Amino acid sequence: MMDRRLAGIDIGTLTCRLLIADVPPSGPLKEIRSERRILRLGEGVDQSKRLKPEAMDRVLCCLREWQGIIDDHHVQLRAVVATSAVRDAQNRQELLDRVKSETGMNVEILTGEEEARRTMLGIRSGLPSNISDVLAVDIGGGSTEFILARRAQAPIVRSIDIGVVRLSERVLHGDPPTAAEIQQARDWIQKETLHTLRALPRPERLSFVGTAGTITSLAAMAQRLPVYEPARVHNYRLALATIVNLEQQLLSRSKTARVGMPGLEHNREDVIAAGAIILRTVMETLGERECLVSDLGLREGVLITLADRTVS
Repeated sequence: MMDRRLAGIDIGTLTCRLLIADVPPSGPLKEIRSERRILRLGEGVDQSKRLKPEAMDRVLCCLREWQGIIDDHHVQLRAVVATSAVRDAQNRQELLDRVKSETGMNVEILTGEEEARRTMLGIRSGLPSNISDVLAVDIGGGSTEFILARRAQAPIVRSIDIGVVRLSERVLHGDPPTAAEIQQARDWIQKETLHTLRALPRPERLSFVGTAGTITSLAAMAQRLPVYEPARVHNYRLALATIVNLEQQLLSRSKTARVGMPGLEHNREDVIAAGAIILRTVMETLGERECLVSDLGLREGVLITLADRTVS
């Protein structure tokens, strides 16, 4: 059986991502094209429970462009998924109908559990071979997922409705945030994390792994990368002490003053502080001293699932 060329699109609360890859019968994906755009689809959804027309327009413009790229690469199959913001929005059908009519794409809205399952498939595909039991954290725009994955057992998934966009819109109003706002954010994250994970088993020799834009950006910032380099970010070991230092740097600057910080992705300046607060507080709450960074996640899991569903 030959490799198949597949495309996956992840429509997230903050970021949209495209991955085109050749998928062999066995072995890792072979990336052909990768894109990501910070489009803020979930802007205001936490309060209004509705997707804004201008946010939908941004996503549709991007998807039309990506449809051309997919066609140019002679992709055999594609899958498009949406996560927290679309799950939460009362007018989500409007977006789905527009995507279908303007691009021909069918969008699958993932439950939190299915999002986490596919994220773990992506993470697992790129882990070092000596790592078995994993507690993964995926910090998104609207929520944060925790995935406990042990060999030969189904993953256990827990989620808290705190992501970088939701935390920024609900709590972190100052620029930079005030001490009271930061403490309110820490208290909320700690309370939700303890409540959500209190019954989760914690085997010995458990590796703490982080994925998605906040964590990969912090890894890039820790290395002061002038240009994002996936090979240097993937499997980087991000120490809690480094996260604390980066968080302090971010919280001492306004959003404008964060522009140009080495390693910080453009347009992430207003939410990266929220992400650093979430990661630091989660790690301190769980007693974790180091986070193994995965540059692989939901996009890769979407392609792996698509490949598995369509095996002839």
